[in-house]
Amino acid sequence: MSVNLTLLTVMGALYACGIYLILERSLTRVLLGLMLLANATNLLILATGGYAGLAPLFNKDTNPEDYNDPLPQALILTSIVISFAVTAFMLGIIYRTWVLARQDEIQDDAEDRRVAETPSFDAEDDAVIPVETSEFPLTMIGSDGEGITDTPAARTAATVKVADRTLNAESVAAEEQPGSPRVTAPGLEGGGQ
Repeated sequence: MSVNLTLLTVMGALYACGIYLILERSLTRVLLGLMLLANATNLLILATGGYAGLAPLFNKDTNPEDYNDPLPQALILTSIVISFAVTAFMLGIIYRTWVLARQDEIQDDAEDRRVAETPSFDAEDDAVIPVETSEFPLTMIGSDGEGITDTPAARTAATVKVADRTLNAESVAAEEQPGSPRVTAPGLEGGGQ
């Protein structure tokens, strides 16, 4: 199979002009670029079909290699329908922007500029979260000054160290329960017994 150099040159020029026009800020030029790209794609599909052959109608006397491949023709027809729909949609968008803003050129959005200037690292979202996430960490200590064990006697004897105060662990836990009354000792603000 030989390559038709003229067809490839025209196809390359259509692709180049279409890509150039798509990158413009004018919607009309974007529409023209899309149309050029669709036509260049139709030529590409046509070039992949090979040589022109006989119509794909069955005849006993015709050699099967002489038939034309109908698949590229069907793909080109489908591409024409899709490019027509995209063109109609783009014409609707162009008309609507002209009615609303009386301009064809796409303007920069202030929010888009702000998002483009923000760094990709967010200190709050990307930071490593420590194990203790409470604002007021509680240190549980037993009566012997060591860590507490999980027995009922150890739970009653356990104390909680909050800042410079040492409180009973059960009363502090009772304050933490939903719906429990707040226990306040005289002279202590913030609870405790």
